[in-house]
Amino acid sequence: MRGNAILLSAVAVSALAALTAFAQVKGGDTEDGDVTFLGKPVAGEQIALGQEVYAQNCASCHGANLEGQPNWRRRLENGRMPAPPHDERGHTWHHSDRELFTITKRGVGGVVAGYESDMPAYGDVLSDDEIAAVLAFIKSTWPERQRDVQARITAKDGGGS
Repeated sequence: MRGNAILLSAVAVSALAALTAFAQVKGGDTEDGDVTFLGKPVAGEQIALGQEVYAQNCASCHGANLEGQPNWRRRLENGRMPAPPHDERGHTWHHSDRELFTITKRGVGGVVAGYESDMPAYGDVLSDDEIAAVLAFIKSTWPERQRDVQARITAKDGGGS
């Protein structure tokens, strides 16, 4: 009887450890200070605001779960690229905070001269604080590895100081 109790306890602990590891790999299990923007910690309230603003302004193209549009790596008939995912599968985390902020505020064409995109500029729609909050929300969903890589990219771009 005692052996069964020990075995059941070991299984329960292992299952809990596996669930915790899975949650961390999936991202989104962050606490205040885990997410930064331009090198500064972001509070949970900012991330919550970002989630709300994302749902209202970004999800229609980038997906409610940040999954992007189908076949996002293939050009559309109009020659433009579909909206990419903002989760860990996409390339958002390959860009610095400064680049992401500028793309969101000015649109892709405002950053890459001559590039045509369906991504609108949000500078007249969202405040700078709302744009930063959306980006913090997106970052909060990434696994630690992507957040770390993106933080290094941001620091090299001068955005970490």
